Amino acid sequence: MHLVFHLGAHATDEERLIRTLAANPEAMASAASHAPAPGAYRKALREALIALKGRPADPETQKTLRDACTTGAPGPVARLVFSYENFLALPDRAIGPAGLYPAAADKLAPLANLFPGETVAFHLGLINPAVLIAALHARQPGRDLDDMLAGHAPEALRWGPVIARMAEVAGRCGATLTLWCNEDLPLLFPELLRSLADLPEEAVLAGELALVEDLMELEGVKRLRAYVANHPPLSAEQRRKVLRAFLEKFARPEAMEADLPLPGWTEALVARIGAAYEEDVALIAQMPGVTVLRP
Repeated sequence: MHLVFHLGAHATDEERLIRTLAANPEAMASAASHAPAPGAYRKALREALIALKGRPADPETQKTLRDACTTGAPGPVARLVFSYENFLALPDRAIGPAGLYPAAADKLAPLANLFPGETVAFHLGLINPAVLIAALHARQPGRDLDDMLAGHAPEALRWGPVIARMAEVAGRCGATLTLWCNEDLPLLFPELLRSLADLPEEAVLAGELALVEDLMELEGVKRLRAYVANHPPLSAEQRRKVLRAFLEKFARPEAMEADLPLPGWTEALVARIGAAYEEDVALIAQMPGVTVLRP
C-alpha cells in the first residue's frame, strides 16, 4: 500500500485536487488508486491518532483503517490519497509563539505510523503568508488579529523553518515531501493530479483544466479545450507551456488581480511579506529531501 497525505495548507486548493480525483473513478481504478470520501475516513483516522499517541498502529487498527478507507472503492487499492487542510493544524493553531504551523513536523510521524512499513508521501501547497494570514483571520470571526499573530510581525512568519523541520522528520520516516506554491496551482493542477494518484501522463481527466479556465475569458476556454483535444500534451512540461501560453493571451485582468489582504495593510507591507516568501521558496528548493514543483 502506498499512502499519500495532501496536508493543505489552509486556503490553498480548497479540496479541488481531491474532488477532481474522486470525479475520475475509472482513471483512479485503472491505477489501483483511491481517494476515499472524507466522511469515510477522517473520524477513523482522528480516533486512531488520538489512541495511538504517535505509536505504530497494530494490525487490528490497520485493518480497521484500511476497511474504512477502501469502502466504496471500485476495485483493488494499492494507493490511498488523503487530503485535509487541517492535518497540520486547526486554523486557530496555525500560528503560535514558535511561528507558522509550529506543530507541523510533529504531525508527520504519527500519520506515517498509521500504516507502519508502508510507503508514505507527503504533499503540501505553500501560500503567500499575507494571503494565509487574511484567510486564517477570516476563519476566526471576532478574534483579534494581533492575538492571532502571537506576537509576530507578519513578515516574520516564514515557511523556511517549517519546511526544514518537516523535511527532517519526513526523512526519518522514509517519506517523501513534495511542495508547490499555491500561486502556481492553475498551471500545475493536471501534473499534481497525476502525482498524487500515480496516474499515467496519457490519462484523460475530467476537470484537470478547471483552475486555468476559471482565470480565462470564455473564448480562451473554448480554444484551449479544442487545442488540447487535438494536440494532447505528451509531458508535464508540454502541458505547462500550453497552459501558460493560453493564460497569457486570454486571462481576465480582474481574475489576476489581488486585493490587499487585510484592512489597514499597506502595499509596502504586503510587498515585504511577498519578498520574504519568495526568498523562502528559493531556500526551500535547495533543501535535501524536498521536491518543489514549479511551472
